[in-house]
Amino acid sequence: MKLSAFLAAGVAMAAFTFTPHAQAAPATGSAPAAAAATAASTGQYGTWGVDLSTRNDAVKPGDDIQLHASGKWIEATQIPADRASVGSFLEVYERTQNNLQSLITAGPISAGRGTKYGDLYASFMNEKRLETLGLKPLMADLAGVRKIASKRDFSRFMGGTNGGFGAAPFQWDVEADTANPGMNVLWLYQGGIGMPERDYYLKKDFAKQRAAYRAYIVRTLKTIGDKNAVASANAVMAFETAIAQKSWPAADRRDVDKINNPMSTAELAAYAPGIDWAEFWQGAHVPDQKRMIVSEKSAVRDIAAIYAKTPLSTLKAWQMFHIADGAAPWLNKAMIDSRFLYRKTVNGVATILPRWKRGVAMTDSSMGELLGQDYVKAYFPPAAKAKMEALVGNLKLAMTDRINGNEWMGPATKAAAIVKLSRMDVMVGYPDKFRDYSGLKIDAADLYGNVQRASKFNTAYNMDDLGKPVDRMKWAMNPQTINAYNGGLENKIVFPAGILQAPFFAMGADDAVNYGSIGAVIGHEISHGFDDQGRKIDETGKVRDWWTKEDNDRFLAEAKVFGAEYAKFEAAPGLFVNPDLTMGENIADFAGIQVALDAYHKSLGGKPAPVIDGLTGDQRFFLAYAQIWREKTRVDAERSAITTDPHSPGRFRVLGPLPNIEAWYQAFGVKPGDKMYIPPEKRAKIW
Repeated sequence: MKLSAFLAAGVAMAAFTFTPHAQAAPATGSAPAAAAATAASTGQYGTWGVDLSTRNDAVKPGDDIQLHASGKWIEATQIPADRASVGSFLEVYERTQNNLQSLITAGPISAGRGTKYGDLYASFMNEKRLETLGLKPLMADLAGVRKIASKRDFSRFMGGTNGGFGAAPFQWDVEADTANPGMNVLWLYQGGIGMPERDYYLKKDFAKQRAAYRAYIVRTLKTIGDKNAVASANAVMAFETAIAQKSWPAADRRDVDKINNPMSTAELAAYAPGIDWAEFWQGAHVPDQKRMIVSEKSAVRDIAAIYAKTPLSTLKAWQMFHIADGAAPWLNKAMIDSRFLYRKTVNGVATILPRWKRGVAMTDSSMGELLGQDYVKAYFPPAAKAKMEALVGNLKLAMTDRINGNEWMGPATKAAAIVKLSRMDVMVGYPDKFRDYSGLKIDAADLYGNVQRASKFNTAYNMDDLGKPVDRMKWAMNPQTINAYNGGLENKIVFPAGILQAPFFAMGADDAVNYGSIGAVIGHEISHGFDDQGRKIDETGKVRDWWTKEDNDRFLAEAKVFGAEYAKFEAAPGLFVNPDLTMGENIADFAGIQVALDAYHKSLGGKPAPVIDGLTGDQRFFLAYAQIWREKTRVDAERSAITTDPHSPGRFRVLGPLPNIEAWYQAFGVKPGDKMYIPPEKRAKIW
């Protein structure tokens, strides 16, 4: 798994969270849904930023603040058949997808940019041509596997799969060096499995998904001409299961101390001799490296040994399946439907997304910054960027005060933390310099080729940084992305224009609402620099423990208290939140809320907050925070998230931190006997 796509501890990139494929469009025909529709058109919820029509006043805030804030919405909203969940993030995502479709289909604009991404979208929407072509575009790639005659040749072939269709037992990319964060080095990770995570192969909870995956492998191999498809599928499944048994659990993969394993390519070859590494790197066009980071060290060694024992015939069947699987969305309907038949078991959806939505998502992922240039011109006014930058500045000042006032942190650690915070770069809306896509060839009549070329183009863009200084101005998200992130080894925080919409941010919203929503997002990303993993990275981005032992011990003690609270949250029947996996995000939520509230209080300039609709400023702040996390999720999707996602489910991102914050008790008069009440002496005190 690519480091910046997974780690949630500020090591490379800690995202606030949003997974479009696991979300759902808002329901229609109900009062809460009508309010959401109004927000979609006005860019603001209610008259001042909170959707009061969705509250359930019959539930006391101290019993369940989430149901109090959004109970009517939760009761009335249905998850559509083509989505795995529904919530505030999806409301913003759907709005943005509609805006992107308008841009894509508008015709030639912006000095030809629109022509290029318009042609890519058109190639996807030409279903008649795709049905006529059938599997023809896939045949050359499969033929390349069939002619492989040795493990040596197979190793070289796997090296060439980076950025293309196909698979390898390992994944790799380019990130900043843990010891010299100003330079880019190669990172190597465990890989080789087709289901979302190792637990899908090993735990009884996922027996249904395993059966569906095996059936999908059989169908695919039969379709591409394997006369022994059942036997081949069983061998492929056994190979991937063996890999899963040696793969690291998700919680271990976010621990910077465990994943920071520098080696040279020669040392790697000696440590994990089961694969012909020289051929592998030749296929990947990676020269010998004096220093690289091997993330899941023992897993890489053990997976190489599994590879060495596996017959070439099994490896070829495994490779052909993954080529066909990766290519399926860009082929005919039969291949798409077969793939979806398996994938819907992961998230529990019943129907596939409309084609235009899949086309927009493909275009966005293929040339996001090209599309993003037109998006920000059309939908992100300069005034919004200026207001966001001011908000971030206020949040950084509030974090400075919170560090200085921290009771368990010693003077030396405080001083180092202030230095790190002062050197944390802030990027809002879109990059100062957009990528050049002139070298990417797009043909409106060649979807398969377009996807291959775009993938290779984007992979080359990343790999071109190998051995070069880190460009801190590069973005890891597109401007239209509904998310935010902390750059970790680059010590920066990034807020794309996409998330700067209601209910997260609105120019006309009450200040308490903007601070309770986007302010908490800002505080969350700032706080990643000081969570359980970010605290191991200094102001330059170097992995270095800059805390004293005493401060470290006190921090871990408080984190243990906090984690024990989350371990009691049951996300699905018999399935509880894993605090080891979610700790970094939980701490960032906890700190982010408090920093945002401090900043809101500072913004009042010593004056009392106005009372609006009978609600105090702090009440509006906490209601806004609760409403950005309103969601409903299918059970299968929840199981997947609990297993793979370093973020807690949305409901627990409200119920977890708030009972540890004194201001929340004061805002709503929460008292002993209320269900969420925690005695002061038992509350976690981290930031």
